[in-house]
Amino acid sequence: MTFFKQIAALVGFSLCIHGVWAQNYPNKPIKVIVGYAAGGAVDVVARTIGQSISGPLGQAVVIENKPGAGTNIAVKAVITAEPDGYTLMMAANALAANMSLYQPAPFDAERDLVAVSLIGRVPVVIAANPNAPFNNAKQLIDAAKGKPNSIAYGSPGNGSTPHMAIELFARAAGIDLQHVPYRGGSPAITDVIGGQLPLVAVNALEVLPHFKSGKLKVLAVLSPNRSAIFPDVPTIAESGFPGFEASVWYGLVAPAATPKPIVQRLHEEVQKALQTKEVRERMNAVGGEVVLGSADMFTNLIRSERARYSKLVREANIQPD
Repeated sequence: MTFFKQIAALVGFSLCIHGVWAQNYPNKPIKVIVGYAAGGAVDVVARTIGQSISGPLGQAVVIENKPGAGTNIAVKAVITAEPDGYTLMMAANALAANMSLYQPAPFDAERDLVAVSLIGRVPVVIAANPNAPFNNAKQLIDAAKGKPNSIAYGSPGNGSTPHMAIELFARAAGIDLQHVPYRGGSPAITDVIGGQLPLVAVNALEVLPHFKSGKLKVLAVLSPNRSAIFPDVPTIAESGFPGFEASVWYGLVAPAATPKPIVQRLHEEVQKALQTKEVRERMNAVGGEVVLGSADMFTNLIRSERARYSKLVREANIQPD
């Protein structure tokens, strides 16, 4: 047998083995790792998707929370797992940002992981104490230009998605805001409600109960479309910055060497789940929307977000907590 025939035979054998794996997949529970504590938006999305695909796959989907190190602990757990389709991760923006925030880079998402499916987006919102002297983005920008670096905002922490989103907004608007990092969104919200700070940047889900109770007002959402839970609040794009977007996105990834037939099977089941009424309603309930599309689309999103965050981290000298 010639060398090239040997190579062809090996490739054929590998494809055959992968095909058998895909036919028998899954034959045990699937684990989805979440790099955040239980109860947050990423956790809620992971559990929603897990419940929706477990039936068609015929196996339980178990959520495992591994918070810490800005989600790097969770990413490491997925990268080092067996690439057999039984260990996945519900990733968010930190997957793209951490390659620039942490040096040396703790991983390379394009090399170490494979995109399975984008799930959806939830907007970052700018919320304020009800007594704050601005009621929309335009008034905030005018106030910030009148007194540069005099208006403070809280965020869940240095390098968090809301922090990065507001830095992107501030650069687009040509304003300087004073950042006050917290360890999580809840303490930042508490201080804004208490009047210690005028503004907070967090995801829509965290603001919703305080908005309903009148303890916070929402000035703007940073998603491309208006939020289902804040339908009367304009987007930043509507407020004079066409095309601006800084959303929290969610998607499933797997170890890089996971067989393509298994990745494709998972992708197909997720896409079906995203079209169900139950999943759409659940995403709307957390202030977001589902996003349908190919695995390549998700790969391209991670790549473009990595470049965007790299530029921001470098120019703004953002350091992680």
